[in-house]
Amino acid sequence: MHSLHREQTIPTSLDEAWAFLSNPYNLSKITPPEMGFQVLGEIPEEIYNGLLISYRVKVPYLGNQLWVSEIKHVRLRRAFVDEQRVGPYRFWYHYHEINQVEEGVQFIDQVSYQLPFGPLGRAAQVLFVRRSLREIFDYRKEVFSSLF
Repeated sequence: MHSLHREQTIPTSLDEAWAFLSNPYNLSKITPPEMGFQVLGEIPEEIYNGLLISYRVKVPYLGNQLWVSEIKHVRLRRAFVDEQRVGPYRFWYHYHEINQVEEGVQFIDQVSYQLPFGPLGRAAQVLFVRRSLREIFDYRKEVFSSLF
């Protein structure tokens, strides 16, 4: 099992932060353009427990992939999880949390993931997956800083 942890404080209100995070359409705004992110089908403008979101995303060396996430453990104005149901990972569990702090709102991302393909997956983790995920979350940090 691998993990990625990121924290960032943004000068905004808890209400604004939650309004942004809880709208599934905003995921495309914080995803690097080269990933070709595309929501498939109709989805609501606010997440809820059990919501399934389907999208296509470009994965290096694998091309366009279907990804289906289930939204779970929603705590209004506080936290939620998106867990991959279909996609390129063997396991993907992304915990999102926001907290009011003196400087604004602290955004916390904790991702736990496992790659498929046994030894090939372990090699991919070392060669490019770890770096790619860091770059994706670096991009998100830049976008969050410019949005709020």
